Amino acid sequence: MENLFSHAAASGANEPDPALALDPVVCAVVVPGPVARTFMGFTDHTHLWWPMETNSVFGPGSYVEFEENLILETADDGRTTTWGTIDDWQPPLSFHASWYPGTTAMWSTELRVAFQAVDGNTEVRVVHDGWEGAEDPSATRAAYDKAWPEVLGRFARFMGAEAG
Repeated sequence: MENLFSHAAASGANEPDPALALDPVVCAVVVPGPVARTFMGFTDHTHLWWPMETNSVFGPGSYVEFEENLILETADDGRTTTWGTIDDWQPPLSFHASWYPGTTAMWSTELRVAFQAVDGNTEVRVVHDGWEGAEDPSATRAAYDKAWPEVLGRFARFMGAEAG
């Protein structure tokens, strides 16, 4: 008699998980000023530059902030949602977070933001991956591939970079 579960082992056993084949989204921008100032602008003043109209859960009128080991969005009516949990905080050089705006930690991806001195300015580099943690890996990656350049462009303008 054949094993009742033999079809499970034969079906897709050697096929790679498509989420594991998705490349990280890597996006970088150079802003004027030293690393410490740039890190502070990114983490302490996020509410002043983050594009809430296009990249938020609650929309315009809400704001985002880093608070303790969390990245939180607060709506104008006081509701809050967690965007991410910071698990490696290395000011002013980098931070790493499990990232899940609009979902739950169960569907998190991985976000690392690094700050490096470059010719008297600072490069801010976002590396976003861990797509296998997302509920819909391909769609999530595609959305962030589009969103991170807009987000970092807004940050660069906030920090005084020339539009470009």
